[in-house]
Amino acid sequence: MSVGHYENFPVGSLLLPRRMRRGVHAVYHFARTADDIADEGDASADERLAGLAALSAQLEMISAGQLPPDAMMQALARAIAEYQLPLAPFHDLLSAFSQDVTKTRYQDFAEIVDYCRRSANPVGRLMLALYGESDSKSIAMSDGICTALQLINFLQDVAIDWDKGRVYLPQSDMVKFRVSEEQIARRDASGMWTPLMLKEIGRARAMLSAGAPLGRRLKGRFGFEIRMTILGGERILQKLHASGGDVFKARPVLQRKDWLYMFWRALKAS
Repeated sequence: MSVGHYENFPVGSLLLPRRMRRGVHAVYHFARTADDIADEGDASADERLAGLAALSAQLEMISAGQLPPDAMMQALARAIAEYQLPLAPFHDLLSAFSQDVTKTRYQDFAEIVDYCRRSANPVGRLMLALYGESDSKSIAMSDGICTALQLINFLQDVAIDWDKGRVYLPQSDMVKFRVSEEQIARRDASGMWTPLMLKEIGRARAMLSAGAPLGRRLKGRFGFEIRMTILGGERILQKLHASGGDVFKARPVLQRKDWLYMFWRALKAS
C-alpha cells in the first residue's frame, strides 16, 4: 500500500501479523477514500459532503445486514463481519472528514483534541479490534498515541494546511503568543513563533509519552509496529524542537538513518 498520503495510519506492512492484513487493507481503503472525497480534487463543498453522506448510508446498510453497492464497501463489510469490528469508529472518521469541509479554524486546544478524537483515534481503535485487543487501558493508550500523531502531523504541515485555507494551531494560543495568520502566510518564523510551536510540541510529546507503554504491552509483530510508530513520532518531535518549530524552511521528515535508529530501538525494547 502507498502510505505517504495518510500519515496517521499505522501501516499495513509486512511487520503486521498476517491475520490482520486483509482487515487493515479494507479499513485503510475506506479511510483513504473518505479522506480523498473530503480533501482532493476540485469538487464543491456540497459535492464533498454528499460523497461522504453516501459512504455513511452504505455503513448503515452494513449495520442492517445488507450488502452495499460499492465494491470497496463490500470488502469493508466482509472485514467488519470477519473481525467483528465496531461501526462507531467508521462513523467518527466520516464526521471528522465532513468537518474538514466546513471548519477551517479551531478556537482552542480542546476543539482540536475533539477533532483528533474522531479523525485519528478511530484508526487506533480499529487496529486494536483487528488484533483482538479490547482492554480499556490499551484503548486509552492508543487514543493518546493517535491524538499525538495527528497533532504532530498538524505541526509538520502548518504551511501545507495554510495553502489549503486551514489553520490547525489553536487560535487562542496564536493570540497569546502574538502570532498572526499573516505571519504564516509570509512563512515567517520570527518573533514568538518558536515559543508557540514549543508549547504545541510539548503537548504532543506528553500525549505520545502517555500512550507509549502500549508498545510494550502488546506483544509480537503488532507490538513492534506500534513501537516503530511511537518512535517515528518521537523523532519528528525532536526535529521540530531542534528547528525551533521552523517548518517553513524544511518540513521535518524521517530519513534512512532515522528508520535504522527506530528499528534498533524497537528491537531493543521488545
